[in-house]
Amino acid sequence: MNEREYGHEHGHESAAQNASASNTAGGTDGVNWDAVSSAASSNITIITGIGQLVTNCVEPLNANAPMTPVGQLGVIEQAAVVVRGEIIEWVGRERDLPTEYRYSCRHHAVTEFGNGTRERTEATEADTINEASKRTTAEPRRIDLAGRALLPGFVDSHSHLVFGGDRGDEFEARMGGQQYDGGGILRTVHATRAASEDMLADRALALLREARAQGTTTMEIKSGYGLDVPNEAKLLRVAARFTPEITFLGGHAVPEEYRPAQAGHDARSGSSAPHLGDRDDYVRLVCGPMLDAVVREGNARWSDVFCEPHSPYAFDGDETRTMLTAARQRGLGIRVHGAQLGPGPGARIACELGAASVDHCTFLTDDDLDALAATWLGKQPGAWCETSAEASPEASAATSPETQSAASALERQYGTVATYLPAVEFSTKQPYPDMRRAIAAGVPIAIASDCNPGTCFSDSIPFAIAIAVREMGLTIAQAVWAATAGGALALRRSDIGVIRAGAKAYFALVDAPSYAHIAYRPGVPITHALDLGGHDQPPHRG
Repeated sequence: MNEREYGHEHGHESAAQNASASNTAGGTDGVNWDAVSSAASSNITIITGIGQLVTNCVEPLNANAPMTPVGQLGVIEQAAVVVRGEIIEWVGRERDLPTEYRYSCRHHAVTEFGNGTRERTEATEADTINEASKRTTAEPRRIDLAGRALLPGFVDSHSHLVFGGDRGDEFEARMGGQQYDGGGILRTVHATRAASEDMLADRALALLREARAQGTTTMEIKSGYGLDVPNEAKLLRVAARFTPEITFLGGHAVPEEYRPAQAGHDARSGSSAPHLGDRDDYVRLVCGPMLDAVVREGNARWSDVFCEPHSPYAFDGDETRTMLTAARQRGLGIRVHGAQLGPGPGARIACELGAASVDHCTFLTDDDLDALAATWLGKQPGAWCETSAEASPEASAATSPETQSAASALERQYGTVATYLPAVEFSTKQPYPDMRRAIAAGVPIAIASDCNPGTCFSDSIPFAIAIAVREMGLTIAQAVWAATAGGALALRRSDIGVIRAGAKAYFALVDAPSYAHIAYRPGVPITHALDLGGHDQPPHRG
């Protein structure tokens, strides 16, 4: 795995610790970790006792199989999973577990779920491997989930975790009736420019730990609170400590030094800045020196723009197209903030430029949905492709023919996902869009957190799932798919968001017998990332 993927190498809560916490709260025996008597360690982990396994795959044993369609979870009851290193090796019914994984071992676990049902499980002693093999091969690590549900780790494809300052007062004002217009971004810019890289990294790490404790194993992180050359580069360096899914968002808002209407001073930012030009000058800065620095340092995989004609702080269609075209020509993948405050050109620009995702989607029109659906014609979402993994040549932000060819291959395989951000509507009192419209139009959907200091200070994907089910028309199965497989599609990844042979062993464990409890028990911390390493190590800070 890429060392920056915080999901596993940078795990923060071991499964043993999480099980211990669950046991304390519920008075149960919880997950049973089999003690390994051998002094040697094995790189094989066998997970059994899975009451319900969500795979999101039509053929979990086929590494080339596509993802299931939205809402079809590929559920296997009474399942087992075998992991070698950090890659899934086998998936299926526990009774079909191949002989080579049936080491001599007796599991015993007692669990009590939230409904009070007490369930006792005891595995029979399996066939043993021959004695010669036992002397030369370390026993695998074994985890008995005692009837709990397991699903792919949540894939949060839209977040703004690297920032300084606080904007809780804005949330309070919105709850009192003030309308959001995008201006608060400049307050965060002022605080973020003043913060050191280590200060920003400490806050980001705390938020990542929160997200992981709720089942998120992959997280995209955007810049966008620097809005000048050195500070945008600073934010991308911080993000690179934690994830390979990094987005350059120089086109987040027009900073105050390029806003002559207030003579270089924006009261909401809390500072006065020298007047450096107008918004056209800022667009040229993003496309020139800022993008040069981003490409030179090589931390960003993606570029994004806040395309929102309804906000005086964001960018119109022409400005958006100019910035994203420049980024695309330099080898970055494309993402778009679109249709948040009203109908606009963002979704159609995303389709035109081959963007991986258009995000927010609060006010998508029928024409927008038709354009998005057209990008998926003749494509098979989530089929295995080497260039869709985290080592994608796009990540190098180079301009070589090989990189351009790989980017074109991704565009041929993937269309543009409609990514919805349910907790933003909750936090801004915007109307909840009906996500069923996208599904009916044939558009793959994703659910992400949009964790940021202004419009949604929540990194909880289970919370977003509950909102999508209660307010946005989704079934629980559709919402779970959107937060796992859909998020992977939005990042053009086929190695996450699914549980199948060859995929990453990134799992979310539900302390309940069914994935439905994620929405059935809103606000209750029953979902967390399953750390197969059994350790609690902070992300590498260098």
